[in-house]
Amino acid sequence: MPAATFAAPGPIQKDFADADILTTLPDSSTGSATAPANATELADQLQAFISQARGTGDPRFLGYAERLLEDWPEAQLTDRLRVLRATLSQSLHRFEAARADLEQVLADTNQRQQRIQARLTLANLELVQGHYQAARRQCDALTRDYPGLIAESCLAQMQARTGEGAEAYARLQNRLAAAPGADPTSRAWAQGTLGDIAAQLGREAATEHWQAVLRDAPTDLYTRALLADWHLERGNYRATLDLTASYEQVDGLGVLRAIALQQVAPEQARHLTQALRARFEEAQWRGALLHQRDFARFLLDIEQRPEPALEHAWANWREQREPLDTRLVLRAAMAAQDQDVVQEVRQWLRQQGQTDSRYPEMPQ
Repeated sequence: MPAATFAAPGPIQKDFADADILTTLPDSSTGSATAPANATELADQLQAFISQARGTGDPRFLGYAERLLEDWPEAQLTDRLRVLRATLSQSLHRFEAARADLEQVLADTNQRQQRIQARLTLANLELVQGHYQAARRQCDALTRDYPGLIAESCLAQMQARTGEGAEAYARLQNRLAAAPGADPTSRAWAQGTLGDIAAQLGREAATEHWQAVLRDAPTDLYTRALLADWHLERGNYRATLDLTASYEQVDGLGVLRAIALQQVAPEQARHLTQALRARFEEAQWRGALLHQRDFARFLLDIEQRPEPALEHAWANWREQREPLDTRLVLRAAMAAQDQDVVQEVRQWLRQQGQTDSRYPEMPQ
């Protein structure tokens, strides 16, 4: 799945009594309190921490995983550990490190499961970065290694972003309808992909597809953010608030909630905005601003500061080119009246044949 949405830690408190509880650390009981005794135990702990990070949006679980890997000898890395390290690197936006690990696994492994996982992760990485020809190669290979809805979803996503959205949607929808006995994970991949493509095409069916994912996986923060943003752009502020309730600590969802609250409850929006501002300032101070997209959206749509919003949206887009990244950098560039950025992004879109209903209208 595409990169997850994570929360930033709260601001540092300086005035407190000796008995005050400053913060409650996330539960790390899924991992052993002692150092892992072997590669399998380490891999299990890493998998648990990565899953918790994705399900809660708390990046501290990624820190726990990173610490475990730092203490493990490079020479003792198994294929599974390399794939997990690549997954961790991708979550932390260390894309080149992730790519290197995945390519090494694909070159060396004789384990089918790890080859499939590496290929799927690499295909996703290439899609996230907008390297569509490289993604096509991985999706094609995945179709041979692991035919089914996940491979079909991989191909559909790549095709949709290179000018074949309607065809990709119809093909994947037919594949899903023809596979009523598919496992839940495969069906979720297909429904999520159909939601992405439907949104690209401007079809209201996106709501139904994303809701299907969330019914089975309510902790899928990536899908939750997509659906909340979809409703927000359509002025369905109550739906956005329902989806983001109790998720204020997840940066992306918190920002969407604050934007919606500006329309229906300005006083609540003010309080949330203050909390988000303090959190982003603290993350910058720590050098721990993980997702520049969320910060750029905050600067653009809440702070009304297009120039710094463009700075962060542009830095983000140079690394990550999912449709929402592209939409944001275009909106920020147009608000900041930076035609050079607008023209560069438009040229890239033309080269890919990529269109999206969510992109702002641009003069020809």
